Amino acid sequence: MSSIDKLLEVMASLRDPKNGCPWDLEQDFSTIAPYTIEEAYEVADAIAREDFEGLRDELGDLLLQVVFHAQMAREAGYFDFDDVAGTISDKMLRRHPHVFGSDEQREAGPEDGSWERIKAEERAAHPDDSVLAGVAKALPALKRAQKLGKRANTVGFDWPDRKGVQEKIREELDELETAVGTRSADSIEEEFGDLLFAIVNLARHLGVDPEKALRSANYKFEARFRDMERSIAGTGKSLADFSLESLDKEWRAAKQRVG
Repeated sequence: MSSIDKLLEVMASLRDPKNGCPWDLEQDFSTIAPYTIEEAYEVADAIAREDFEGLRDELGDLLLQVVFHAQMAREAGYFDFDDVAGTISDKMLRRHPHVFGSDEQREAGPEDGSWERIKAEERAAHPDDSVLAGVAKALPALKRAQKLGKRANTVGFDWPDRKGVQEKIREELDELETAVGTRSADSIEEEFGDLLFAIVNLARHLGVDPEKALRSANYKFEARFRDMERSIAGTGKSLADFSLESLDKEWRAAKQRVG
């Protein structure tokens, strides 16, 4: 028995109405979805830490989520794991004609924009034929904003260069300042969202992944802050004992040490 067949069998047993696990039997697509998202983030975290033993385990946890959803779908008569694997295999074959296509297509090699063109053809065959169709609402907001902007770009709805986006950011900053003056929480939130959306579009024009960039900034801030904490603890004091000016000095020292 292959490892994947063993996993499928384990999952089916866990969902067995007579002898299965009570917790697994209580679950449905909506209750398992948050775990699926969490496991995907844990995969990304293991990669960022270059923990490849951990990555093996996290990939297994993520695979379990796929198997769990496929088992519930099989029970409901929607599809099964073979359908999932078959669908993604067909999609990869279709989207890589320079690898799996005709002799002429393989000889021609990959064409610029072919991936997006093929995806656009697939979307056109879908009931929702909007350019924005298929951009999942459950994506992290930064990633979804990036994808929405990229899709709009495919039909020419975009700034011609980054300067236009930078001007939009300045405009949104002014509008946010105006909203702050009104003290309307709803207006402030709306304008702040517009500002973030514009910043994500600047990242796209610069070829930067905003999610990755912010994640790196988070790691950097945490490393520097923890270093500052350790340095201050070595003096026998706590952060609360320091003035903001003194903390800023410690922060700059931490930046020198940690980078």
